[in-house]
Amino acid sequence: MSTRQPITITPIFVADLLVEGERMPVYTHVIDHPDARILVDTGMTELHPMAAALNPCLHPLNKQNFDVESIDIVINTHLHADHCGGNHLFAGKRIYVQRRELEDARTKRDEYPIPEWVDAPGVEYLTVDGEFELLPGLRLVPAPGHTDGMQVVVIETEGRPIVVGGDVAVWFGELEEPHSEGQLRVLAMNPELIWLAHEHEPWRPHTA
Repeated sequence: MSTRQPITITPIFVADLLVEGERMPVYTHVIDHPDARILVDTGMTELHPMAAALNPCLHPLNKQNFDVESIDIVINTHLHADHCGGNHLFAGKRIYVQRRELEDARTKRDEYPIPEWVDAPGVEYLTVDGEFELLPGLRLVPAPGHTDGMQVVVIETEGRPIVVGGDVAVWFGELEEPHSEGQLRVLAMNPELIWLAHEHEPWRPHTA
């Protein structure tokens, strides 16, 4: 890895939602890898009655100064509406998701109430089962908890790994007191930092 360009991660603010009386940000993350430009989750691009209670304030990727066509690969950490609502912008692109997550999103309507965002026209998924090396130094790792089919993106560096975690934790407190299988698995990697979908800054472990 030392002779290759470094892998960089850029958070992109795409929405905020009203959750328990407070506004909660929604971020997607762009990973610039020497072999591809990758988008982790796609946010939301439109309002929907099933999401009205969240009072979304949207900043869709296609309405920003963001080159949708520059993305080579999309990774969905999971398929809740605020993470896959922009998948339609990437019809024809490679979109990776855990097989379990896609199966649940197509059958559990109480947890995934907007099926037309999951299976938007032209969207085709590449399903993986378990851990998967997508590119050199970049792998998908199952992290069940928030959903049974949740996955995170692990980026190897010359030091400790960096994780793009979606909703492996919704807020930092869940990483301070981890309880889900996914949280424990991610923390066991001793990551340098973890990017989350609903926090403005990455979480960093406490150091002595």
